Amino acid sequence: MSLNQSPYILYSDGNGNIFEDTSLYATGRSGWDAVPISEDEWIELPDGGSLYELPGRRGIGIDVATGEMRLCEKGWAVAAFIPPAHTGFYIAAYETAPDAPTLPLFCYTAAGWLNNKFYVPATRIESDIRQECAGFDQKSIQEGAAHLIEHYPHNRLVKHLMNTCALTYHCPAARNFSMGRWECPVPASPACNANCIGCISFQPEDETIVSNQDRLSFKPTVEEIVEFTVPHLETAPYPIISFGQGCEGEPLLMWETIRDSIIEIRKHTQQGSINMNTNGSKPDAVEELCKVGLDSIRVSTNSARREIYTPYYRPNNYAFEDIVESLKVVNRYGGWTSLNYFVFPGMTDAVAEYEALRKLIKETGLNMIQWRNFNIDPDWYLGKIGVVDSGERLGMKQLLSLIKEEFPHLKYGYFNPPKERIAGDFENDFAH
Repeated sequence: MSLNQSPYILYSDGNGNIFEDTSLYATGRSGWDAVPISEDEWIELPDGGSLYELPGRRGIGIDVATGEMRLCEKGWAVAAFIPPAHTGFYIAAYETAPDAPTLPLFCYTAAGWLNNKFYVPATRIESDIRQECAGFDQKSIQEGAAHLIEHYPHNRLVKHLMNTCALTYHCPAARNFSMGRWECPVPASPACNANCIGCISFQPEDETIVSNQDRLSFKPTVEEIVEFTVPHLETAPYPIISFGQGCEGEPLLMWETIRDSIIEIRKHTQQGSINMNTNGSKPDAVEELCKVGLDSIRVSTNSARREIYTPYYRPNNYAFEDIVESLKVVNRYGGWTSLNYFVFPGMTDAVAEYEALRKLIKETGLNMIQWRNFNIDPDWYLGKIGVVDSGERLGMKQLLSLIKEEFPHLKYGYFNPPKERIAGDFENDFAH
């Protein structure tokens, strides 16, 4: 769908009311810069999306009459949260006042208004419906959670997944587990060997942002893990269990427990997929897990460049080269490798990043990129990693096309695929 004109800028009155200013077209942000957005990059704000007001920030628009960029002085800037399965092309463009608070850890996609509809510059990158709002029924989730807690009365992990994740934080993966379907989260590690500046489960006391959630506070046992994952793998449609969740540290620090759990799980059932979401910091541990039946790995990174990765992750006793090695290891064992790639328009589509990503794909034989919107305050992030100028940029839409063209085998998506999908051909695969 291509619009015949640019949408208008949005602003908030500071009390949660949002208005359009028809004297300004909406712009987007790439790196540090406000840029025009072409009409063919806008889509309607998807179901499950929402809008945020950005305190202490004035939106930047293009004057309808003069074509010049200027600030919208009527109120605070507005950004969109776009739901899972969608990837944004531009961040909201604004000017930040010196006393503006740091924004919480969400994504801040540009947004506009036209013909009584909200629009965002984005694409649907994934056809899988596993985290669609419409698919979650609160009554079923509550009943499922109560049933699981009753069924596994001594299992601390089940209690954590239901009470904390599904019912308190509304984690989509935990909610799906409560409904007995698809991907089941298996947090295993309270500790971490990275100090990511945008960590969602642990922030230092003196930091200007707070973590979105509390981290897992205990080390689950093999018995606790096996007890609920085997039934899930045997009964859920397209079953997959995933170690490494937002509510925990780094699962590779608990690799022995995970190894023993995989061995035990596979004694009971051969069904479904066993996946790990990880920072990929311990290639030797990854190899041990592959030997006992780890099917797939998703390695998270904000960049394919060591110099951008390191100041964000601030790794303890590992280096960027280790994450590359982990991907190679899994491919050597015939497993499925994905990159959980934090999309930050202006950084992800920088020419230098594009070259580094091409090298990474070739070097590792990567199977998939999950193009996930980076949940972070843009000014705060670029300031923390020390980027003053992100250099020449391709644009996100162009980057997606170029990578797809050069690596046609590489799958695009947002979620970890189950075995059935890996074996098939990703029906309705992403295409431009």
